[in-house]
Amino acid sequence: MAIPDEDVARVRAATDLADLVGEHTALKRVGRRFVGLCPFHGERSPSFSVNAEEGLYYCFGCQARGDAISFVRATEGCDFVEAVERLAARAGLAVRDDADPGAAAERGRRQQLMEVVSAAAAFYHQRLLEHPDAGRARHYLRSRGYDGDVVRRFGIGFAPAGYDELVKALRRPASLMRAAGLAHEGSRGRLVDTLRERVVFPISDPAGRPIALGGRVLPPELRTSTYDPGPKYRNSPESPIYQKRRTLYGLNWAKAEVARVGEVVVCEGYTDVIGFFSAGVPLAVATCGTSLTEEHLRLLGRFAKRVILAFDADKAGQRAAARLYEWERRHELELAVAELPAGSDPGELSRQDPAALAAAVQNAKPFLGFRVERALSEADLSTPEGRVRALDAALSAIGEHPNALIRDQYLLLVADRTRQDTERLRPLLEEARRAAERRARDEASASVRRSAPTQRQVHEPKGQPEPVKGARGQSARRPTGAPVASRPDADGGAPPVSEGEPPPYEDDGRYEDEPGELDLDGAPVGVFAPRSDRPAKESRAAAGESTRASGRPTSDGGPGREAPGGPRGRVEGSRAGQAVAEGPRPGRDALLLAIHRPSEVAQLLDLACFIDPVQRAAFSALGEAAQLHEAIDAADPAAAELLARLAASGGAEDLDPTGTVLQLVAAAGQAVLRELQSEARLTADSDRERFAATNEAVGWLSRELMTMTSLGGSEAGSAAALEAAGRLVAWLAQRQRLGESPGLEG
Repeated sequence: MAIPDEDVARVRAATDLADLVGEHTALKRVGRRFVGLCPFHGERSPSFSVNAEEGLYYCFGCQARGDAISFVRATEGCDFVEAVERLAARAGLAVRDDADPGAAAERGRRQQLMEVVSAAAAFYHQRLLEHPDAGRARHYLRSRGYDGDVVRRFGIGFAPAGYDELVKALRRPASLMRAAGLAHEGSRGRLVDTLRERVVFPISDPAGRPIALGGRVLPPELRTSTYDPGPKYRNSPESPIYQKRRTLYGLNWAKAEVARVGEVVVCEGYTDVIGFFSAGVPLAVATCGTSLTEEHLRLLGRFAKRVILAFDADKAGQRAAARLYEWERRHELELAVAELPAGSDPGELSRQDPAALAAAVQNAKPFLGFRVERALSEADLSTPEGRVRALDAALSAIGEHPNALIRDQYLLLVADRTRQDTERLRPLLEEARRAAERRARDEASASVRRSAPTQRQVHEPKGQPEPVKGARGQSARRPTGAPVASRPDADGGAPPVSEGEPPPYEDDGRYEDEPGELDLDGAPVGVFAPRSDRPAKESRAAAGESTRASGRPTSDGGPGREAPGGPRGRVEGSRAGQAVAEGPRPGRDALLLAIHRPSEVAQLLDLACFIDPVQRAAFSALGEAAQLHEAIDAADPAAAELLARLAASGGAEDLDPTGTVLQLVAAAGQAVLRELQSEARLTADSDRERFAATNEAVGWLSRELMTMTSLGGSEAGSAAALEAAGRLVAWLAQRQRLGESPGLEG
């Protein structure tokens, strides 16, 4: 599916980011921004900032960043297209599909299915709350510790015993009822309800929209019908909106807290999830009648990196946990196991001893530690035979771990518990490691042989790039009396600029105060736009890079979690991986003004003023883009990270534009002065003509810097300082076009 750019822009413009984020964390207005606790990592002091005007967020703690679309992707675990569709539905907008004429019909069918499932869930819920025939179900739920608040919070319902109560209530087409799994044809050809005389649990997607229903049959003593009720639990069949291998019950309720604390608890059933919530652990999700799959873990990895398994403490639950080891390694998750008392499940334990259930989660053991402990506890360590069996099982588990240091730590533990010499066990561990590698290769080969295209993979096709019109300045005039900046091999052209791949970022909102085309003639100090003769995004267009909303490269980790990287990246140990330093203060303040108060500095800033490479790249992106979103999208990763960070920063209202620009120009001039002085020393004896020209430039530059920095304190002094800065900026811009500014490649 390919959503047109204009539809994506309309959705972004119609979304109030502060309201959207406010559904996940409390925000407080501070000036023009909103701040609050980050929903993506645990913290005590608020470091999460929302710029509602630009529609951008940034966390100064974990460096998560993005816009409304990336926020929905990160919090609800969906792809770009689905995030746009959800925001469109939230805003009451319709989006189009340029790629597939049949996609609109498919989306319409999905919407019909979701609407009828939602209507069924509402019918069953109201039936439980109000109808007399649901009295037995209410009695059963109260016996399980579920009061009215729990029933309403989780939308629990009751399916009556009648054959077609739901069919008659909804009055939807038979084909739609069958496709949604709500009804089927009976022996006499009539349409009958699928769920009858059952407690109903609505199953929702991460956004909270019902997509399926699960029903638990009432105990025999509370049933009135005589027909065979079938299995204890019955879920809706799979449909275009519901696939068991991708769905987790309770994720819609748990996701905010899961994202905040960075961990999630996985259990086996609806009542287990409700039990964890009742015990004060609102982090639980459950599979829907199937084993935990790799797709489940991939989905959970978008919300948290620590997954705690809380299966029933029996052999089946332990064996299920053991199968997850390879997935932990593949998806870079940290798996742990919550050990529950033998014979209990979370639902029961939440009623009998909720503190013990919470403690089991808090004291969850690392996945490998659980497996090793299980191997040791299942053998009789008082006998040689028992110790050998424990060693075989424990070393087999340890040998599967990819980290040699962790393997060594557990080897020491096993050697101590089995009374063996560590060095004698090392060859056995190495043999176990090789055996684990062989098993992994064999399993991978078998998986390839078994694999078939059983699921449709949705690709977001790339569209054609479109040049973005930014504010373009004309060539600067050389100030009267200024020396000509040149280089021996200059041919009058600007050095080629190499552009790399764009960051995996999906912003293209509008920059509100586009300065337009400004003529430098008569202007005191250049223009807002950087001097550049190449068209915006020209090299990206040549490379076939797409600027279409549905085709931008993304990261599996989800937007807002990309590692910004770049030459100035700083490792922070955060979820984003790297944080970009803001660079020298004058450049940082100038960029802050360019983002938050652009009209006040449009005539005062120039690319030649920025000597820091990341700040220069950020300002260049601002000048070439019509909008802030496009600037972030087009910038290299380090500059994009810096722009996103400053977009969510405060303090711009306290800055003096004139003073900031003078400091910036002075820093740039002093950097060039040092370069020229060094060049003069090197050419004093070898090239007298070049030495003279350089010495002339040093003298002129020194005088201009002295004039610019010594004036001030009055309106006339400030005006004179600005005039000096204007002459200096125009001269620096000429040097830049010739490739002579410090820091420029070539």
